[in-house]
Amino acid sequence: MNRHDAIRCLLGGGTAAAMGILTKNGIHPASAADTDTELIDVYFGCGCFWHVQHEFVEAERRILKRDDASLTARAAYAGGTAKDATVCYHNARSIGDYGSLGHAEVVSLRIPPTAFEEFAKEYFNLFNDKGERPDQFGDRGSEYRNLIGVPGGSNSPYAKQLVSASMASGDKLDFAIGKGNDGDKRAVTFVMDSQAFPSYVAEQYHQFHDGFNLGENYPNSYNDVASSLAASGTLEKSVCPNGTFGIGIGGL
Repeated sequence: MNRHDAIRCLLGGGTAAAMGILTKNGIHPASAADTDTELIDVYFGCGCFWHVQHEFVEAERRILKRDDASLTARAAYAGGTAKDATVCYHNARSIGDYGSLGHAEVVSLRIPPTAFEEFAKEYFNLFNDKGERPDQFGDRGSEYRNLIGVPGGSNSPYAKQLVSASMASGDKLDFAIGKGNDGDKRAVTFVMDSQAFPSYVAEQYHQFHDGFNLGENYPNSYNDVASSLAASGTLEKSVCPNGTFGIGIGGL
C-alpha cells in the first residue's frame, strides 16, 4: 500500500460514503441540489488565526461571491477535549483559557457542502513546499497546530475530498485523526469531527485583524468589517475579558 492509499484508508476515503454529500437526512450522491439544502460548519487551523482569517475571507468573496455582511469566516478556538461554555484568549483572570483547555487557533466557516474541496485547497495553499505554515518558526506549540474540522471527521464524505485537495495543491501534508489536545507536528494536520469538537468564536478584537508578520497590514475596509458586523448584530458576542491588558497578551 502506497502513502496515498494509506492516507485514504486512514481518513475513510475508500468507503462508499466518501462518494456522496452528508446531509441532515443521511448520505446522498453529490448533486447541484445539495448546494441549496444546508451549509456545513467547518474550521481550519494553521498557526495564528489573523492571517488565516484574511485568506478565507478572500476565498468566501471569490468562491461564494459573498459580500461583507454575508461573510462567515471567524477567528475561533477548537480542538480541545475540555467542554467549557466559555473559551477565551489568555487573560489575567484565567477564564476559559483556550490553551489550558487544549484548543488551537482556527478559522471557522459555514459553507455549502459542494464548495468544501475548493476551500480545502485554499487551506493547503497556505503551506510551503515543505509543509511549513507561514509562521512555522514563530508561533509553535499545540495552540498553533494544524487542524481541519468537518462534520463526521475522518469517517465523513469530506475525507476523500481532503486527500484530493491535498494532492491537487502539491501533496504537502500528512493527515492524522485528531483525538483532541493533540500536539504540534510539522507537515501534519489533524482531522477533527466538527460536531464532536466544535469551534468557539474568539473575541471581537481578534476578528478581521491585521496579519502577524511585520507590515502585514490589511485595508481599513477589511479591519472595519468586525465593527460593522457587531453593529448589525451578526458578529457572535464574547463574554471573555479582553486579555491581560485589554488587547491580549503582548497585543497578540
